[in-house]
Amino acid sequence: MDTLIIRGMEHKDLKQVLKIYKEGIETGLATFETIVPSEQTWDDGHHATLRFVAEEHNRGVGWIAISPVSTRAVYSGVGEVSVYISSDSRGKGIASRLFKVLIEESEKAGFWTIQSSIMGNGMIPL
Repeated sequence: MDTLIIRGMEHKDLKQVLKIYKEGIETGLATFETIVPSEQTWDDGHHATLRFVAEEHNRGVGWIAISPVSTRAVYSGVGEVSVYISSDSRGKGIASRLFKVLIEESEKAGFWTIQSSIMGNGMIPL
């Protein structure tokens, strides 16, 4: 039985989202960032509704969100995707399920391009 739920991110999820983000920072492979932002900074930097959480047994195990690539109007339909999966939940296809939901919802919201950089050394399953 599949216990994974993909749902819209709520403010209450930010603590777990940032915990998972911190795990990504610590790998040295997931981002060039070196510090975890505050909840407010993270919240301000991401689209208000195009953010989703993967939840299993009432615990957030991954997340995906869109950030604007530019403030210029001509780029209003272009977003940068961040996706992070907790270290104990990688390799289960969670990122693929998050991407499926995000792509469907971003198209409804008027995005025509979403981009992401996948970093890694082949040793860490997504």
